[in-house]
Amino acid sequence: MSGHSKWATTKHKKAAIDAKRGKLFAKLIKNIEVAARTGGGDPAGNPTLYDAIQKAKKSSVPNNNIDNAVKRGAGLVAGGADYQTIMYEGYGNGGIAVLVECLTDNRNRAAAEVRTAFSRNGGQMADPGSVSYLFTRKGVVIVPVSEGVTEDAVFEAALDAGAEEINDLGDALEVISEATDLVPVRAALQEAGIDYDSAEVQFVPATQIEVDAEGARKILRLIEALEDSDDVQNVFANFDASDEVMAELEED
Repeated sequence: MSGHSKWATTKHKKAAIDAKRGKLFAKLIKNIEVAARTGGGDPAGNPTLYDAIQKAKKSSVPNNNIDNAVKRGAGLVAGGADYQTIMYEGYGNGGIAVLVECLTDNRNRAAAEVRTAFSRNGGQMADPGSVSYLFTRKGVVIVPVSEGVTEDAVFEAALDAGAEEINDLGDALEVISEATDLVPVRAALQEAGIDYDSAEVQFVPATQIEVDAEGARKILRLIEALEDSDDVQNVFANFDASDEVMAELEED
């Protein structure tokens, strides 16, 4: 999990300073719309929608945009798209396994953009099932560190709800649980008065491939190229890098 923790740290920092705010907003809005269509427009009875809305709010998406996305998804207003979730699999440099989660209304466009990102950045797409077995669906809650919010406090609050592990991301803590325990863990943190930035199901690698600085640069270029597609919602990869390598990359 150490590699996952370091990559999570990188993603967490990247999200905090992401200059492509418009693109980030669009992806968060799409999540809300799909959650409302799938489970209804009432966040109180739709935990997936609740978490999608909370994540959007934490990222400063305007309330009006959020409300309109819920209405479109719930069919209360016209304009909603028929989004489909598609998973693509592939390899980056050095055989690093990559999972690409897309949410799209055009399968052909999504496939073409993912294939192009792989081919232009030293990777290749793979058949379904080729790398997905290396990942496990887990509940992941990101908790910002603040006064009184320590690793021990978070673990104590979430342990009985199903928390399995806490990873220190520097300015935040990552709470890992079974995917089915995500909502109970999030609720337990809320009941303890502990705020959180996001709560969602992710694909966590069981093992990682160690990379040096150049290898890390290559896989991160691939991931950034994939994430640049409007159809790509999440990218997961099983690389590991030392603290020294990650520090060197931060200086680039």
